[in-house]
Amino acid sequence: MALLFCATLFGEKILKIATYNVENLFDMQKSGHEYSEYIPNSSSLWNKKNYKIKLNNIAHVIKEIDADIIALQEVESLQALLDLRFALKQNGLYYQYYSIADKKNTTVKVALLSKIPFAYSKEISVTQTYEHRNILETKFKIEENELYIFVNNWKAKSGAESERIVSAKTLKKRISEIGFDKNIILLGDFNSDYEEYIKFKRKRKHNDTNGITGINHILETINQTDKASKVKYVKESFYNLWYDTEDQKRYTYIYKGKKEVLDNILISQSLLNEQNISYIHGSITNFKKEYLFKGKNIYRWEVSHARVPKHKGKGYSDHLPLIAKFRVN
Repeated sequence: MALLFCATLFGEKILKIATYNVENLFDMQKSGHEYSEYIPNSSSLWNKKNYKIKLNNIAHVIKEIDADIIALQEVESLQALLDLRFALKQNGLYYQYYSIADKKNTTVKVALLSKIPFAYSKEISVTQTYEHRNILETKFKIEENELYIFVNNWKAKSGAESERIVSAKTLKKRISEIGFDKNIILLGDFNSDYEEYIKFKRKRKHNDTNGITGINHILETINQTDKASKVKYVKESFYNLWYDTEDQKRYTYIYKGKKEVLDNILISQSLLNEQNISYIHGSITNFKKEYLFKGKNIYRWEVSHARVPKHKGKGYSDHLPLIAKFRVN
């Protein structure tokens, strides 16, 4: 049943998986946890009109991606997720299955939309405080093959690396319970470069861990830095798919004119062995349609920088989506 939703290429079943930080998708209900510029019907002009524009703009991007499973970050609530899902349905793309990590009242949360039914979806608590967002764990069964997907949105770069290591350790502990030999995809906004251990050394405020990073050392992506077709098996390591494309294509974010990586897709070793479910070499790509750019910058959702910020009703997100494809045997 699940594979009715997957594309077929030369007789093979293809599973498209994406991740997209949609930048502050807030609903129109006042919860008390909003950023000030997202208080509904306030002087910031976060109103029904601008909310609908934001929903339709994000839905347009997701419709063009047309993933079987898409992870989302910075979604305020279940209501915002359902409104996006409805906007997608109006645009001709229906995601029957959905989930959000909303047990903790963080300002924004991670979520997932899927054409494929899942066996379960639950959230992993990183800490009891609001400082760290919960991780969403979803298990699928596709053609009798198990697939685990973990949606992340780690602490922003305003915090030091030790804050992101907390999330990485929580994630690794859960994976050790499942088993590193399983088909596992870790994706989302890690607020970490694929070579964070190199990049963060230039920024003293980030390196408070003696050079240790969550993405490279705790999840052990540092062990495999070649093309997917050339990497050798390394037990308990995760492979960062960014290494499977050219350097100049590795970005989902632009900060002060500089291309950066904040979003990643990491896969377990079993997804590299071309059995059951396997990553299709060379398929990793950012989604960089022309309309998602304004000049040399990503066309983010526009809010004025006035004393009272005001929504302009234009733009998409400050991140680009990231896509990878998998073969299902």
